[in-house]
Amino acid sequence: MTADELRAATEGITWYHQIDLGQGVVTPGSDNTRARIAMIGLPDDLSGKSVLDIGAWDGAFSFEAERRGAARVVAVDSFCWSGEGWGTKAGFERARQLLSSKVEDREVEVLDLSPDTVGVFDLVLFLGVLYHMQHPLLALERVASVCREQLILWTQIDMAHVERPAAAFYPGTELNNDPTNWWGPNPAAVVGMLQVVGFRRVDAVYTWLAEPSTPGAPRAQGNAIFHAWR
Repeated sequence: MTADELRAATEGITWYHQIDLGQGVVTPGSDNTRARIAMIGLPDDLSGKSVLDIGAWDGAFSFEAERRGAARVVAVDSFCWSGEGWGTKAGFERARQLLSSKVEDREVEVLDLSPDTVGVFDLVLFLGVLYHMQHPLLALERVASVCREQLILWTQIDMAHVERPAAAFYPGTELNNDPTNWWGPNPAAVVGMLQVVGFRRVDAVYTWLAEPSTPGAPRAQGNAIFHAWR
């Protein structure tokens, strides 16, 4: 397809991810996905590896893993693909078609993940999902059950000024006016939960904390990326 044909093929879809389709064409998503891909520390060479992308949405991380040589990539979503969330599956399906991708898809809830439902993978991506889970430790147990080697986790964090494992609970719309945001664990809590579910080594590779809204208050809330190994 020509660049103009690729651009035309992206129309009529509400994109979230910015996905490079080639020939200088990138899907018009609202997210700075290319920056996120650079930040998460995805291995440059995934040759021969199997990858599971949980909460894939438009599939940018799934397609990037495939581009880096992964032998098998499975994208999993439920909230968005079912139409209950912020988007649909249309972007994923269109990008997969335009990229002639072999990424597989499974519409599975996080708490239904298991070796029986999706298999076991060398690398698991769990990006921007944990804080949407009502039961985060249980969710990480399910994620760990399908992870053979490494997990890359991106999550909202809160209470970062507290040294002990702790988490903020959002019963309403306290975080970003979004009722689907439930928990803001601090880094110590994330590390502790990952160790509890079976990861022997956990590294916090990136932490960003926002300026507090109240002058003089500690920086407590932001985002963090963790790499964990079985």
